[in-house]
Amino acid sequence: MHLQESGEMYLETIYILSKKSNYVRSIDVGEYMGYSKPSVSRAIGILKSGGYVTVDTDGSLLLTDSGLDVAKKIYERHTLLTEFLVRLGVSRETASEDACKMEHDISDETFDAMKHHVEKHKSLGDDA
Repeated sequence: MHLQESGEMYLETIYILSKKSNYVRSIDVGEYMGYSKPSVSRAIGILKSGGYVTVDTDGSLLLTDSGLDVAKKIYERHTLLTEFLVRLGVSRETASEDACKMEHDISDETFDAMKHHVEKHKSLGDDA
């Protein structure tokens, strides 16, 4: 199953929330993303059927291995792209918003090159 951008956003949100608490519910996801209960319920249903999320008997959302892989990838892209843009002089708020748009469409090749560039300049102590 190929995930749409919105599915990736849901997985990333579950991942972010799970870093703060071991118990993530659909309502927490909706509040974080600003989405309605029916929208979140539909999305979680799609993610469940795709094998990306499971729901415990207590209603807690859990990422499967494949869901966790996608969530970590998107989160890493968001974090690195945000920092890259901030280093270019973009405000943190705008950088985060732009990174959110970019993280879903950037190729693996381009992202890996950017990541390598950032890591190279971190080790040199540069601000590139």
